[in-house]
Amino acid sequence: MLKQRVITALILVALLLPTLWVRNPWPFVVLTLVFISAAAWEWGRLNGQAQALSWIGGAVVAIGGMLAVAGSWQFGDSRALWWACAAVWVIGGAITLRIGPAGWARLPSGLRWMIGLGLLWVGWWALAQARIVGVNFLLSALCIVFAADIAAYFGGRAFGRRKLAPSISPGKTWEGVWSGMLGVLALALFWMVLDSRIATDSASVFSQLKQRYGAVPMAFAVLLLTGLSVVGDLFESLVKRAAGAKDSSRLLPGHGGVLDRIDALLPVLPCAMALASL
Repeated sequence: MLKQRVITALILVALLLPTLWVRNPWPFVVLTLVFISAAAWEWGRLNGQAQALSWIGGAVVAIGGMLAVAGSWQFGDSRALWWACAAVWVIGGAITLRIGPAGWARLPSGLRWMIGLGLLWVGWWALAQARIVGVNFLLSALCIVFAADIAAYFGGRAFGRRKLAPSISPGKTWEGVWSGMLGVLALALFWMVLDSRIATDSASVFSQLKQRYGAVPMAFAVLLLTGLSVVGDLFESLVKRAAGAKDSSRLLPGHGGVLDRIDALLPVLPCAMALASL
């Protein structure tokens, strides 16, 4: 299993890194659209859709992405979209986690399918727009999720006592959540120091938030984004539990599916874009 994970991770890095560092953002945009379309296919299968409809869902997300690219939408043009998506994740995420896997399974499968396709498309568009803003901005937003996950893992193992959502993800604890938040705050401080000393193509999301709102509001915004990464992770776990599935698919050997790798990014990226758009 470990060997599979390492090989798959190396292949993904080899595919993504060249597109990330070239000056033109469109190779990265197109490649990530392929991945998000695969996630849309997984979503259909997890939510009771037939194989044909699952493929159609992937095609719908891909076509929607191509139309957005062809329309040359810009950062500011999507401001209302970012805030609408942020509201959906904050309010809808709280409701969904409250009703749990059983409540999610009782919703009409068509409604669940369409909700997921919309969230996947907006999450991808936020990823694409973050890349257009700049590599430093994009990486800092991605690392919110990575740092939160790593800090939560070690903090939860060391101090975890109180279960966060035992019916959804028994391994997660409140102590892990607090550890994740502290880890992201430390990351933000470190990244802002780097921004002040190293010339980059763009300011990080942390520096942008600090410049716009000040240090204390920036810290609260970072904590909000960290909390939303937990919501995204729990949401996908809830959907898998409702479907009786361990992984979203086997597309990524050793890692599960694409959804398993991007679940926490789906709320964080649009919400980071919303906060940076003010």
